[in-house]
Amino acid sequence: MPGLSETEHAGLKQILGSMTAGDLMSLSDTVTNKMIVVENIAEAIETVLSFSKNAEELLKRKKVYRDLIFKYLAKEGVTMPPNSEKHQLVKRALELWASVKVDEAKMQQPTTSESTDTKCETGFDPLVLGVQFCQWFFQLLNSQNPSLGHQPQEWGPQHFWPDAKLSLLSRTATEQMDEFLGAELVSLRLLALTSGERLLFSPNLEPHGLRALASPHGLVLVAVAGTIHKDAACLGIFEQIFGLIRSPLAENSWKIKFINLKIRGQSALEGAELAAPSLSYNSSELQLLCS
Repeated sequence: MPGLSETEHAGLKQILGSMTAGDLMSLSDTVTNKMIVVENIAEAIETVLSFSKNAEELLKRKKVYRDLIFKYLAKEGVTMPPNSEKHQLVKRALELWASVKVDEAKMQQPTTSESTDTKCETGFDPLVLGVQFCQWFFQLLNSQNPSLGHQPQEWGPQHFWPDAKLSLLSRTATEQMDEFLGAELVSLRLLALTSGERLLFSPNLEPHGLRALASPHGLVLVAVAGTIHKDAACLGIFEQIFGLIRSPLAENSWKIKFINLKIRGQSALEGAELAAPSLSYNSSELQLLCS
């Protein structure tokens, strides 16, 4: 599973925290392709961590200087020769974190029988939740499409918080923005997409198509891109952000607080890649939604 372990996250946070503000802001621009505007150092650190594929990629960035890694290792009690090259320091830091990560991975790896019920108090990984949630959600939603000929699974307002909100932006020949409030209306509008309009949603669960962030307040954001189909035709692409909050009444059950759904038809795509669309959120949307 891509992303950072809790140990890597903590270690990298310390290293990033020792960078100058200018270097940190510049690094944030680099890892997000300037798509996310950060307001302060704390935001810059979280953004860099959220958008880094793995620890090695981040450590090898130009702005993460050799001396920063050297000082971090020394503070952790790992002595390295003063003339060590950066690649040797990177390797040593990864080894240090891996020794802890092995134990963590054993706890985190869900088995197939308990995939959506895996509860792991230490090392909660929003990305694992994001993948499992998307697999569950889109299978459930697509099952409502009569053209598949499957028995529809149990869809309804019970999967949403009572004050849930859906923002639906569709760009086909024209642009239209609609908002729906309340679990009942949100549930019915989404149902109409598959049951009534017979659309099929195919999410891209690869790293460039899926992102997940957790806020300190318990909100988990899952952003996913994918393609939309009808019968044999690919109609366009979608990007969807879910805001999830754990239900206190049910063990490890999450309900949807809000959904932002952007749909772009073929005519609005101008030759964009359709096979495996990437997320294109181009502001601090994800970070701001989490705050």
